[in-house]
Amino acid sequence: MTFAAPLEAKSIRFRARSFVAFTLTPEAPLDVWLESLDRWVGNSPGYFAGRPVVLDLNTLKPDVAAIESLVDVLGHRGIRVYAIEMDGGTELGSHLPPALVGAKEATADGLLQPGRKAVPGKPEESKAEEGKAEEHKADEGRAQAKPALPADGTLMIRTPIRSGQLVFHPHGDVIVLGSVASGSEIVAAGSIHVYGALRGRASAGGLGNSAARIFCRKNEAELLSVDGWYCTAEEMDPSVRGKAIQAFLDNGMLRIAPFS
Repeated sequence: MTFAAPLEAKSIRFRARSFVAFTLTPEAPLDVWLESLDRWVGNSPGYFAGRPVVLDLNTLKPDVAAIESLVDVLGHRGIRVYAIEMDGGTELGSHLPPALVGAKEATADGLLQPGRKAVPGKPEESKAEEGKAEEHKADEGRAQAKPALPADGTLMIRTPIRSGQLVFHPHGDVIVLGSVASGSEIVAAGSIHVYGALRGRASAGGLGNSAARIFCRKNEAELLSVDGWYCTAEEMDPSVRGKAIQAFLDNGMLRIAPFS
């Protein structure tokens, strides 16, 4: 009689991940908030495509039936809700996105306690933490540039940024020595400097830095944003298109001015 040797059980390895997500914070009256969101989506078609979105319902505090309706309404707008943030321990059920507990706002100085809410219809950058924040994954399916990071926190990219690439830098300025293609995006905690044509999207001060600026030698951007205040290509004055410009906040308003 023969006996088979027992199979050695393999252990399952769990690894932590930290994801960049966008937070939407609906406010009452909901129909007005949705109109504002529709204007955003209309100005930036495909902005939410493939992006993880967290729905912060601590302001609206809807019941489960209203949450179901809202998730469905957002889905029809091409916005896929990955998780729901709402205090109080409401049982959402398996048919809804999971509840997110303990999320913190992302700022230039680190992760702070929740408190800064998104402007209605305007997505706000946040970090959805899952265990340790040692391994970062900005957006699955998108290629990312991996240049060396100098000691001062400035990220220098010596090659052009291709369409579909996302560069997320939460530690300072981003300098691009080449051009930024349409369909690509740069998100920086500090300022953004593009020494070629800027045709994609650029978001400076993305973690709460109102002093950040955007500089480029040729403005063909799809969207410019500083500290969450944005302007799309359709909204820009024709006098600043195709020119060297800087974008900055002035008394709480985004200004785009010629730069020489």
